[in-house]
Amino acid sequence: MKRLSGKLFSSIDEPILGKITFKPVNLFTRKNYIFISNDGRTKFGYAANLVTTPSNSRPYLKSNSVLIDPEEIKYLNEGDIVSIEKNGVIKVLYEKDSIHNFLLLTERCNSSCIMCPNPVVTKEDDKIPMILKVISLINKDAQLLGITGGEPTLMGDKLVDLINACKVALPQTKLMLLTNGMKFEDFNYVKKIVSVKHPELTIDIPIYSDIDTIHNDIVGAKGFYKTIQGLYNLACFDQKIGLRVVIHRLNYRRLPQMAEFIYHNLPFVKHIAFMQMEPSGVAKVNIDELWVDPYDYINELERTILYLHRREMRVSIYNAQLCVLSPILWEYTKRSISTWKNIYIDTCKDCDYKENCGGFFASSLEIYSKHIKAFKLS
Repeated sequence: MKRLSGKLFSSIDEPILGKITFKPVNLFTRKNYIFISNDGRTKFGYAANLVTTPSNSRPYLKSNSVLIDPEEIKYLNEGDIVSIEKNGVIKVLYEKDSIHNFLLLTERCNSSCIMCPNPVVTKEDDKIPMILKVISLINKDAQLLGITGGEPTLMGDKLVDLINACKVALPQTKLMLLTNGMKFEDFNYVKKIVSVKHPELTIDIPIYSDIDTIHNDIVGAKGFYKTIQGLYNLACFDQKIGLRVVIHRLNYRRLPQMAEFIYHNLPFVKHIAFMQMEPSGVAKVNIDELWVDPYDYINELERTILYLHRREMRVSIYNAQLCVLSPILWEYTKRSISTWKNIYIDTCKDCDYKENCGGFFASSLEIYSKHIKAFKLS
């Protein structure tokens, strides 16, 4: 999540949520907008004002106003949705011009994945009311929206309500739910999810090995058979399902066997994504145990991708750099890293294929393949 620093003119009791605008908005709808002022003048009726110079406005107009560095403004666009926190920090919850928007439903989880990119959280405030408001502010023409965590299914029926809210407010928007799938072992809960009948819902679930004990060791829970049962329960309703496989030292050698397992046991899934690991959060703590140079598993990955493709299963490679892949795999790569944390290192500056390459996570500045190089068009 992109965060910008700001300084409140006066204290606030709770975070302020609104849609960014650089131009005046109708008086009756201003309460849903946060106005950006470049001349220091705050405007009446908005949820808040972001000003780039100290305000000379009357004191009552300074209420809910934030001083922000002009250089930070360039990271905001018309239609973005942000929250202003009690300490003045501005969190960008939704970027209008991005296709990588995810709503963080909860940071709690019922797994303890060894390569989780997020820190462990056990207590938190209820995010649902704010998320429902975010959904109400998103433009109707949004292409894609994701729901993630933590583990979203820990919210129980609130997740069902949120999916329904997306169906009502954004009926044409593709909705992607990222979950470990263990809760879907409960057939009745699956029925609640699918009964919403969201026409564009896809549920993406991770599988990290074809062997139960390896998968369980990776996720820190006895979840393999719960997840598999959950996948079968979802398939009973013809729910669109995707699989995600994060590759690291503990599972890369069995990628070809995993491909066989998926083809023979989960032929109903609509898509399988094989992903380079994001080296942040818990993953960074365990990096010595997890890290393997992506170049070193080229052969396993190539066998895996081609095996599934030749059996007419849709397959992709996420978070990967073209120069560490064999050219035969390039057509399967996707630029999948969220824009706010997608970077390219100095070596990439002169690469003619940069625009088609997945690049790196911002957390990869010190952890990346030794085989990164710039390619030139021949």
